[in-house]
Amino acid sequence: MVLYAIQTNAISKNFDRVTAVKNVTISIKPGELFGLLGPNGAGKTTLINMLSTLMPPSSGGARVWDFDVVKDASFVRQSIGVVFQDSTLDYRLSGRENLDLQGRLYGLDSRFRKKRIEEVLTLVELTDRADSVVRTYSGGMLRRLEIARGFIHKPHVLFLDEPTLGLDPQTRTHIWEYIKTLTEEEGVTIVLTTHYMEEADHLCSRIAIIDHGEIVALDAPDALKNEVGGEVITLELEDSADIAGLCSVYKKNGYAKTVSLKKNELSIPVNDGERQIPHVLRLASSTGASIGSVSLHKPTLNDVFLHHTGRAIRDTEASETEHVRSRVQSKMRQQ
Repeated sequence: MVLYAIQTNAISKNFDRVTAVKNVTISIKPGELFGLLGPNGAGKTTLINMLSTLMPPSSGGARVWDFDVVKDASFVRQSIGVVFQDSTLDYRLSGRENLDLQGRLYGLDSRFRKKRIEEVLTLVELTDRADSVVRTYSGGMLRRLEIARGFIHKPHVLFLDEPTLGLDPQTRTHIWEYIKTLTEEEGVTIVLTTHYMEEADHLCSRIAIIDHGEIVALDAPDALKNEVGGEVITLELEDSADIAGLCSVYKKNGYAKTVSLKKNELSIPVNDGERQIPHVLRLASSTGASIGSVSLHKPTLNDVFLHHTGRAIRDTEASETEHVRSRVQSKMRQQ
């Protein structure tokens, strides 16, 4: 077993005057589910393309399963699987035929190929539709088949480029479970690109936040969120409340000195917010303050991105969903 599934050393990619990836250095261990989180155009796909030997780096380098992505490109390709953003399935073939074709391309012998096809179909729950023509599949079924095809040859590393792009929330959640199963049952190292914060938070053991081609933060999801601060309880106070007196009470009772006030809203930094809310409300009641509403804010990966870049990750799901659907429909018409 190799020490690292993936290692990059200041890898960069330039297109004319545009730097798509800039000096990215990361190390990913075998069996890890590693996320690349960032908005569209951040450089995620370009980085995946270099690691999967689809394009050479402009400078720096990388090793995948201890093979150099430039000098040992053929060995890298034997060690990886890739699920692209755009569907590359043949819509005129059945699901089983698509998997069989992929197995043949990787040189799997007949007996192993048939056995492996049944295994991956079972894993992604497509056995009952295996012999249906792919053009009759739903969007979620297409993605499941793409994932099954990506690891049919038992790769050491699987790249998933926006695997749930354009899917509805329920289908997206199902895809998450299949991805988690891959690491748990197949032991595959997975590198997942996404701009969905909840996807990265739910799936990944570590996340690299990427913006304008650079890694701006890298750690476990909880560690990244703790970096930007803890939870905050916000009280909306009635106009008649003695706000200054209430602030003084909270500070005397061990709450942070950084209790902040904005108009009639009092924000109190806390740890373990759910357990602190009853105590916070009792203290307010003891002063006679009238509370209109109470809310608890927990830091998110969007807060982390905002902290490091000064802006939020734009959620373009609606427009992208329509874009993906139109691409799929166009491809089906062509075939």
